[in-house]
Amino acid sequence: MDWLMGKSKAKPNGKKPASEEKKAYLDPELAKSRITDCEFKELVALPREIDLNEWLASNTTTFFHHVNLQYSTVSEFCTAEACQTMAVCNTQYYWYDERGKKVKCTAPQYVDFVMSSVQKLVTDEDVFPTKYGREFPSSFESLVKRICRHLFHVLAHIYSSHFKETLALELHGHLNTLYVHFILFAREFNLLDPKETAVMDDLTEVLCSGAGRGGGGGDGAGGGGPGAQNHVKER
Repeated sequence: MDWLMGKSKAKPNGKKPASEEKKAYLDPELAKSRITDCEFKELVALPREIDLNEWLASNTTTFFHHVNLQYSTVSEFCTAEACQTMAVCNTQYYWYDERGKKVKCTAPQYVDFVMSSVQKLVTDEDVFPTKYGREFPSSFESLVKRICRHLFHVLAHIYSSHFKETLALELHGHLNTLYVHFILFAREFNLLDPKETAVMDDLTEVLCSGAGRGGGGGDGAGGGGPGAQNHVKER
């Protein structure tokens, strides 16, 4: 079932280096905005007597719905004209279809590819079983990692290209809360490669430094700074 997710690769998009651009989402006053003060490290930890795959499935599905909802609040501003590529700071993402063909697409097209493919997976009983006695496929963890990678791309695009609109809608607290929860969950279960998240290291450091650190993947968020974003290579 891996092909359902397609693939994506990134490379520098030739824009002005991110370190030279003012990033409103790094403003201390805006960054501290949250809709809850709960301890996320405890929230993401695997509960006792809960199967790991069940926990991954439940949370991955929830994150999918929340990221989709968050994006929908700015989708009218994310147009083919305004976002001609799926860009995040100085990085551009490409979609690869089930045949491995590179698909050149706008940001809204890319997000549509992500949401459509994830929707297929989370509603597929052979991949995300909901009935008692059904087993998860052997490829389940790799699929969850791929889903998380693509959801990260969408969140990062919202911050880098649509934070102004999010702020105007007074939804930055929701976005920050979702980002912290998502990143700490991914860290807890090593679902995101630090190289993948390096493009947003400065934001992660600001939002997550005081939110508790989960197991593994820690150096994907600490100390990267804006400069680290200028060294993203094509993957």
